[in-house]
Amino acid sequence: MKWKGKCIGLALGGGGARGLAHIGVLRVFEQESIPVDILVGTSIGALVGAAYASGTGADQLEKKMDEYLNSPTFQSSAIKALSEKETHQLDEKGLAHKIQRFFKNRFVLAHAMFRPGILSQEDFHSIINYFIPDITVEETRIPFHSVATDLVSGEQIIFSKGSLREAVMASCAVPGAIEPLKEGDRLLSDGGIICLVPSTVARKKGADIVIAVAVDKDICSEEEFHTAKDVFCRATEIRSHYLENYELMDADVVIRPYVGNLHWSDFSHAMNLIREGEKAARENLDNIHNVMPGIKKWFTLKHILKSHRKKDHP
Repeated sequence: MKWKGKCIGLALGGGGARGLAHIGVLRVFEQESIPVDILVGTSIGALVGAAYASGTGADQLEKKMDEYLNSPTFQSSAIKALSEKETHQLDEKGLAHKIQRFFKNRFVLAHAMFRPGILSQEDFHSIINYFIPDITVEETRIPFHSVATDLVSGEQIIFSKGSLREAVMASCAVPGAIEPLKEGDRLLSDGGIICLVPSTVARKKGADIVIAVAVDKDICSEEEFHTAKDVFCRATEIRSHYLENYELMDADVVIRPYVGNLHWSDFSHAMNLIREGEKAARENLDNIHNVMPGIKKWFTLKHILKSHRKKDHP
């Protein structure tokens, strides 16, 4: 049932591990009875969004995420090794530990030189299958769409039907880290390449009011840029920032959880990120109420009517 005939769209942006903040945002939406009629996700936003649209609540999502991140499967994964390399998390556990970590990182880098992704589709399948049910996009409880990029044509690809797992896998295929998904003549990769926060897609799919959640890194940086790689990466971040702002111009409310400068593969702050998502959502409740005046009163009335129906028809 739509709020006063208005279609509410929620656009969840990409950002790797930083996207765990989406779970906190969704929890506040549940607690405050804020309706979601259309859910659109890019990258990690597609993973969290698809799981939620399929019926996995925020509390259950947090529990499953915590279990997975502490599982032997993730602890021995290429993404975990990549995170440790990028964030320089080499602690002082002795020479044996350092040697083991050195060879693991070298192994990951060797894969990057000779394969289209550090993590193969087969390895990534286990992650997707853990969170996403084996259903079609059309079968989700909340209408769902994911966004990917075709590396061949350079076009934006919107998944609105077909396998839900494949729709999420294509959207989450971080360039260089996860092998692109081949579909006919298409080679599908991360939707965040051209659409980091899919506000325009939510609008295109019929949303009258769009609430967007952005989990990008802070554009300001105190880092020094000594190498060509440093300069290239920084230029990419700035370009993405301005591309994202273009997308957010189409949103009625923008929620920005504080995610700091975490690398996309650094899942070590998962629970803190979820809390930051909750905090940012609550800080934006007034903005949401401004674009949806009377939302609290409307849902209170709806709840009362629902209770009366149950009494009349036990």
